Amino acid sequence: MLSRVANSVYWMHRYIERAENYARFISVNFNLALDLPPNVDQQWEPLLIATADNSLFYEHYRYPTRENVIQFMTFDKRNPNSTVSCLSNARENARTIREVISKEMWEHLNEFYLHVRDKAPQAQYWDQSQTQHFFIDIRNSIQLFYGIIDATITRNEAWHFGRLGRFLERADKTSRFLDVKYFTLLPEVDAVGTTIDLMIWSAVLKSVSAYNMHRQQHRSLTPTSIVDFLILDKMFPRAVAHCIRQAELSLYEISGNNPAQGFGNAAERALSKLRTEIEFTETSDIFRTGLHQYLDNFQTRTNEIGTAIFETYFDLKPVEA
Repeated sequence: MLSRVANSVYWMHRYIERAENYARFISVNFNLALDLPPNVDQQWEPLLIATADNSLFYEHYRYPTRENVIQFMTFDKRNPNSTVSCLSNARENARTIREVISKEMWEHLNEFYLHVRDKAPQAQYWDQSQTQHFFIDIRNSIQLFYGIIDATITRNEAWHFGRLGRFLERADKTSRFLDVKYFTLLPEVDAVGTTIDLMIWSAVLKSVSAYNMHRQQHRSLTPTSIVDFLILDKMFPRAVAHCIRQAELSLYEISGNNPAQGFGNAAERALSKLRTEIEFTETSDIFRTGLHQYLDNFQTRTNEIGTAIFETYFDLKPVEA
């Protein structure tokens, strides 16, 4: 498989997953708005800090108001991570590899991008309910896109490159959802561990569609159980441990190496090492390190894995005589 094609498949999936997760980031605050008492104001800046977009935001906007943050994270083309930018990049990658994706994939992605792009002029006039429904539509459209992929694509190298990109991006963004909680300021320090604190934790769960599955597995809603579920659970599809494991399986399928016989390249080594460390981590270890510090280190590691994948498969040099 050409490295150019593999790169486009990989990044098409990463951009699609990023677009969905940005819609989910915004839903954190919408979920909070439904539960928080009227004397507690919504905060939008934590979303920018958790996604590391705050510096770029302040180059173009003065205040992190609801309208400014939603515009920046959704429709602003000056933000390379905005939903419109991600969908545009995914569509461009798909356009260059029409020969390896299905007709249904291209048609849905093209129509979806045009739909979101055309909504931009109307968005400033929406009320909160209309805005929230728009982000739910984004999530549903991307879930439909994944369904089309699973139903129409052969399980070959291209499928595994896409799956690798999707799960790496999802693992990184799940860690950032938990970081939103860290950057959200409570009204008072004494509020830690109170009902308001648990409401914020619940909003994080709901935003990654994990609330019901968490309640099935844990009797009560506690920071410990939520961190355990979103980081260490091996069965929930948005949990960090599950995502890293699935990415690792696809990485070894691409190379044809047997995981039982050890890694075969730098990308496999980095990803397998991270998966092993997560597998032998307990929730108490995470809190002992500090949740934010643990997540920050994890995000650095996933960036390093992305670099190793690029150097192994996409940054191929010509053979010298």
